[in-house]
Amino acid sequence: MGVILSFTARGHENIRALHRNTFEFTKDSHVTPAGDCIIGVLSDFDEPKKLSGPVVIEMEAGGERETVKGELNPDFNSSHEIVVRKSSFLSPRTLCVRADKSCKDLSKVFRDMLKDPQTIIKVRIIEA
Repeated sequence: MGVILSFTARGHENIRALHRNTFEFTKDSHVTPAGDCIIGVLSDFDEPKKLSGPVVIEMEAGGERETVKGELNPDFNSSHEIVVRKSSFLSPRTLCVRADKSCKDLSKVFRDMLKDPQTIIKVRIIEA
């Protein structure tokens, strides 16, 4: 199992993390409460190499951890945002589909950590 992508993001006071089907990391520095799928801003990811297959997404924020399983989209092609979906819908900004968690499935304690602009979110995407 190798690390496909590793990056950090920050929390933001407008993060609600309530979406039932997706979660997203963006390089934007500001988000509005309307973006209820966003869980991290100021993401410093590089585009991962083109791969497919199962992955595990490990996230840590303020000592809280979450793990999400899914499948890579080999056609991912976004340098600005990463979207993880429970569905099988593919788009260039969708990194992972058939995920076993969305925003709503993350623990409330974890989601609350994401509302603090001082929170640093560490993300690792690993081949399963």
